[in-house]
Amino acid sequence: MNVLFIAGFGPIARVPSESIDFYKGDLGLPLEVVGGDYQASEAIDGCKHFAVWPLADAAQSCFGTPEWPDHIPTPHGVLEFEVDDVPGAAAELVEKGHTLIHDTRTEPWGQTIARLMGPEGLLVGVCHTPWHHDS
Repeated sequence: MNVLFIAGFGPIARVPSESIDFYKGDLGLPLEVVGGDYQASEAIDGCKHFAVWPLADAAQSCFGTPEWPDHIPTPHGVLEFEVDDVPGAAAELVEKGHTLIHDTRTEPWGQTIARLMGPEGLLVGVCHTPWHHDS
């Protein structure tokens, strides 16, 4: 697996308004509404994409429902690694004994990603994010 860079990071918020108040209000991060309660910025040095991701949105993206399933620990954050071969990276993780939450797929916003839970409870993605690359 060839990790190119960290494509995204952020908290997964049970109560999005509280997290937005903290990150945008108290820390002064330049977050902008992307849709619903999802706020993000690509204007923070050192981070390609920082976002407050509502738990309901994360559950919808991973499982197709706004409820996070009880049998999988609820994540508190998301960490996405840009790789040069998403299906290959996902297969490599499975070969090493990890269980994917979902296999490689392309999200409605155009990012190709496979996700799993990291050992510390982070939702981890291996992905390809087209807008982070030169044309």
